[in-house]
Amino acid sequence: MVTDRTRRVAVLVLRIAGAGLTAAMGAIHLSLWADGYRDLATIGGLFLLNGVLGCVLALAVLVTPYRWLGLVATATALFTAGTLGALFLSLTTGLFGFTESADAELVRPTVVVETAGVLVLTTLAVSALSHRHHPRDPQQPQQPQR
Repeated sequence: MVTDRTRRVAVLVLRIAGAGLTAAMGAIHLSLWADGYRDLATIGGLFLLNGVLGCVLALAVLVTPYRWLGLVATATALFTAGTLGALFLSLTTGLFGFTESADAELVRPTVVVETAGVLVLTTLAVSALSHRHHPRDPQQPQQPQR
């Protein structure tokens, strides 16, 4: 049986890992934007947007109250999965007229960061959504429901 303390520690570890991976994804996109992707039509603006939203979502994963954590983790996992999907499109059929090379400097690290991010954030979302109501400590008096 998993204790409440063990679950809280696991959620904290998942929060930190998910936020770190999301921030790393954002940082990669901001770095690429600064290194020249900003000059690409449509893609440039999307890289800047991805970088900024990645940083905002990373912060949200860390500071969101537990009751909203499942929603925030789900949204962040979906955002990360969409970003990963966009990368695969750009590597295969192209995206907005841009085709990325699998040999580009940050492609492989990006695939690793985004895949890990989707897995960690999905695990966090499932954990938070499946434990929405914490069982009360039997020694604590129950509060009347309002």
